Amino acid sequence: MTLYKKSTLRLPLQNAEVWYYPEVFSEEESGFYFRTLQHKVLWQQDEIRIFGKTHPQPRLTALYGDNLAPYSYSGITMHPHPFFPELAAIKETISTLSGHPFTSCLLNLYRNGRDSNGWHADDEKELGINPVIASVSFGEERYFHFKYKKDKTLRYKLLLENGSLLVMKGATQHHWLHQIPKTTKDLEPRINLTFRNINIPT
Repeated sequence: MTLYKKSTLRLPLQNAEVWYYPEVFSEEESGFYFRTLQHKVLWQQDEIRIFGKTHPQPRLTALYGDNLAPYSYSGITMHPHPFFPELAAIKETISTLSGHPFTSCLLNLYRNGRDSNGWHADDEKELGINPVIASVSFGEERYFHFKYKKDKTLRYKLLLENGSLLVMKGATQHHWLHQIPKTTKDLEPRINLTFRNINIPT
């Protein structure tokens, strides 16, 4: 991993601090990590309940962590697997670049354009106040949408490129929702790693 030299972009979102780092990982590194994660991660497909009906979650997920802290969202509780060397190496790179240590990584595998992640904020109590979420993308490019909670007409979208990093911090989760929408386009798979700090319940 070479020293990061690309320019960064701060997104123009009010009451938020969101930074985008393109090409954190080279095309060769990104390809290696994508193939490794696709085969070594213990992927699962949970069921979610929406409007009283149960549906398969429209993507595959996995949780890895340095501690035994579980993570709950949308009625799902996940328990972490231990980091394996390649995933730990990515975490170290992202921690050094962002200046934030992380205990855990929630991974998402979007198998095609029909896989998605609906509007939500990463504001679960296990994450604490003003959590830092560092999101790495490998594989197919997908659009990441933001929507302001108090004024739904305030929106922003960003194309997350292969090997890129998006960091959300400060009050972002208090004021903004985000999503990866479905698309009818014929897309290749994308793996997304969201590094975070999950506190062990007391």
